[in-house]
Amino acid sequence: MVLPLLSAITSGSTGRSISFVRRRVVAVTHSLARPTTREEWAHYHAIRREVLWENRGRFNVYDESHPDEYKDGNFPLLLVYEAEPIGVVRIDIERDRAIFRRVAIRDEYQRQGHGTALMQLAERFAKDRGCTILYSCVDLAAVPFYEKCGFERDRNCLASANNVSMQKLL
Repeated sequence: MVLPLLSAITSGSTGRSISFVRRRVVAVTHSLARPTTREEWAHYHAIRREVLWENRGRFNVYDESHPDEYKDGNFPLLLVYEAEPIGVVRIDIERDRAIFRRVAIRDEYQRQGHGTALMQLAERFAKDRGCTILYSCVDLAAVPFYEKCGFERDRNCLASANNVSMQKLL
């Protein structure tokens, strides 16, 4: 939600002349939450399955019970926007590094700033847990987005045909 804000700006040396400038104030509407209820887990898996598997032509292969989802140090998270689950990320923390895995935003919410909000919240999550570097194995189509978010290609890792290893120092 964007709310208009009128703010007074004085001009001239006397400060008597006042004009009003319309500014945009963005309300805080995004949050990251660990799925805890059956319904939240259903949203988490549905977003991942659809965006990361089915939209890429991979049907009947997604495993909701994969053990990595429940491993210590791995944090499956939902991006919630105005009380609606719209995105996911799993952050795996290993000492001072965080690995962003399976980052996805529901199709109807893409290219509206929600991915950037997810990345900012995920970065804060990692920082709050003492991480100093972020990693992600990124689909080729998402590389420009990650670069916009401050990630760089990890020259020490070989890229595959479909993915690029990227990193960001915090």
